[in-house]
Amino acid sequence: MGATKKEWTREEVAVRILAGEALVVYNNQLLRIPQAWLNAHPGGSLAILHFVGRDATDEIDAYHCDQTLAKIKSYVIGTVETSGGIWEPLVPPIMTGWVRKLSHDGKTAWHNEATPLPPSNLSSEILLVERDSCLLETSGPTLSHLVPPATRLSLKDQARHSAAYKALHNRIIDAGLYNTRYITGYGPEIARYLFLAASSAVAYSHDWLIISAVCLGLLWHQLVFTVHDLGHMGVTHDWTKDRLIAILLADFIGGLSVGWWVDNHNVHHLVTNHPSHDPDIEHLPFLAISTTFFKSLWSSYYKRTMVFNRVSAFLISIQHKLFYILLGFGRFNLYANAYGFLWRKAFDHRRAKGGRWSWWLEVIGVIFFWFWYGAVLKGCGSWSRAITYLMVSHVVTSPLHVQIVLSHFSMSTEDLGPVESFPHRQLRTTTDVICPPHLSFMHGGLHLQVTHHLFPRLPRHNLREASVLEQDLVYAEFGFISGNGEVLDVLKGVADQAKIVGMVADHEIREAIEQKVR
Repeated sequence: MGATKKEWTREEVAVRILAGEALVVYNNQLLRIPQAWLNAHPGGSLAILHFVGRDATDEIDAYHCDQTLAKIKSYVIGTVETSGGIWEPLVPPIMTGWVRKLSHDGKTAWHNEATPLPPSNLSSEILLVERDSCLLETSGPTLSHLVPPATRLSLKDQARHSAAYKALHNRIIDAGLYNTRYITGYGPEIARYLFLAASSAVAYSHDWLIISAVCLGLLWHQLVFTVHDLGHMGVTHDWTKDRLIAILLADFIGGLSVGWWVDNHNVHHLVTNHPSHDPDIEHLPFLAISTTFFKSLWSSYYKRTMVFNRVSAFLISIQHKLFYILLGFGRFNLYANAYGFLWRKAFDHRRAKGGRWSWWLEVIGVIFFWFWYGAVLKGCGSWSRAITYLMVSHVVTSPLHVQIVLSHFSMSTEDLGPVESFPHRQLRTTTDVICPPHLSFMHGGLHLQVTHHLFPRLPRHNLREASVLEQDLVYAEFGFISGNGEVLDVLKGVADQAKIVGMVADHEIREAIEQKVR
C-alpha cells in the first residue's frame, strides 16, 4: 500500500483515493497519510481530509514548524505528474459527503453522510445536505465525485498567487518574525492579567461586586488572546509546553476547552467561510450570513443538519436586531461547544497526540474552574447578586465575539473550488479591523486578521511588523464602527430574505387550509 513509486499520475492518485487512502500533494511530492496519523494529528483529522487529492504545500508550510516539516518525508511515496509544475487538484471526498468509518466487521469503509446540492449559479460551489436515508447507499465515491466542477479561477493565476505567497513567507522568516517577544510582548500582557485579577479580588473583598465582575470578565477577555497564540503553537513553539499553558489559562481559569478550540479553529482557518465546512459561520437557528443556509445544509464539522424551518426563519428575520444581545451571551455558547467536545472525546478511541493526558487535564481544569467560580458566586450573598455577578462577568467578554465576527461575517461565502490557492482564499474571506497601535491590546493584536490567516503561527505581537511587508497585497479593511455597520448590513439583507420566505410559507399554509375546507 505505501510502496514508493517514482511518479504518480493524476488518474493513479484518484484510484488510490477511491480505494480509501488519504493522499496529499506537498511540494510536488505525494504523501500517504496513514489512519494512525489521521487519528493522532494534533490539528484534527478534518484539517488533513479537506486536502486529500489537493496541493496543500502552502497550508502545510503555514501551519507547521521546521521540526515537523522534517518528519513529512517519512510519508512520501513518490512525486506527482504535473503540468508545468502545477498539480491539477481533485475534490476531497469529504467535500462531497464521503467519509471513512468503521463498519460492523471492524474494517474501515466508505460512508455517505451527505450529498451535494444540484449546481447553483456558481458552478464551482459544492454545498452539502444530509443524505436521504431512503436512498440505497453505494459502496463508495466514484471518479465523478473527485472531478472538480467548472470554476472561474485560472489554475495558472492561482499558482502565481501561491508563488508570491511563498516569497512573502520567506521574507517573514528572514525578518525573524517567528521569534516570540517574551519580554516586550508578553511582559505587558502578564502585567495586565495580574492587575485585572488583583483588581477583581480586591473589589470582591470590599463587596464591590459589579467592579469585581467587570475586572474578571476583562481578564477572561484578555486571556483568550494568549490561549489563541498557544493553540497555534505561537508562544514556545513546542506542542506540549504550549498545550500545558493553554489548559491552565483556558480550562482552569476560563472554564473552556483549548482542545475543542484547536479542533474547531484549525478547520475554520483552512475552509474559511465555507457554509458546509466552516464551523465559525454555522450558527443556525440564530444567525445566518448567507441565504445559502436556507437550504438546511449539512455541517461536515458538527455532523448534523443545520435545519432551516419556521422557527429559524423567524429568528433570522430579526437577527440584525438580536445580534448584540446574542453576542452578549456568546461565552455560554463556548461552554456548550467545549463541554460537548470533551464529552464526545470521552467515548472516542481516536485520540490526537497527547490526547489522553490532555483530555484528563482539561476535565480536571473545568471541574476546578466551576469549583472556584461557584465559590465566588456563592459568596455574593444572595441569588440575585450571584446572577448579576454571573451575567456581568460574562457579558463583559462580548467585545471578543464582536471582533471575531467582524473579521469574516461581511466577507464572501462562495465556494470557488479546490483550484483556489491558500492566499487567495484568505484574502477573499477575511478582513482587517483598522486600529491605532495604542489600542491594539483591546483586540489582542488580532485585528490584523488577514496577516494572521496568512501566517497563523506568527506570534501576534509581530503581526503589525509582518503587515508592513504585505503592502503590495489587496484586501479589505474596516474601522471598528464601519465594520460593525458592514456586518449589520449583511445580517439585515439575509433577514429581509428570511421574512419573504416566512411570508411565502404562511401564504402556502393558508392556501392549503382553504383547499381542505372546500
